[in-house]
Amino acid sequence: MKKNIGKVMAGVGLGVGLGLLFAPEKGSETRKKLKNKLNELYNSIKDIDAEDVKDYIEKHIEEIKQELDDLDKEKVLKIAKDKGKLIVKKSEELYKYAVKKGTPILEKAADEVRLTAIDVLNSITAKLEKK
Repeated sequence: MKKNIGKVMAGVGLGVGLGLLFAPEKGSETRKKLKNKLNELYNSIKDIDAEDVKDYIEKHIEEIKQELDDLDKEKVLKIAKDKGKLIVKKSEELYKYAVKKGTPILEKAADEVRLTAIDVLNSITAKLEKK
């Protein structure tokens, strides 16, 4: 609770300070108001526990790192799926061409390539989804 109040106060103080900087008042008045607000902010910050701030920052850093790791995994999975689909598509085209040409040996080999490509795609996708 204490750390949340400190954060809110820091945010409010910063917002007020920026607002005062851009206020259409005489410069000396604006600086005086800003100085008062900075003093209020300083007094509210004194109550913040440094350990709470450290814990909060560490927690959020770890969360961000985890999100980045997850993002990388999602990209890798998507790329693998897309490339796998392309390989399967090309393998199927090869198989259809072999069937069209009516060569039994070529047809059998092309079918084995097609089936192996499907198995490899499924295997890679399953492994990536587990991670």
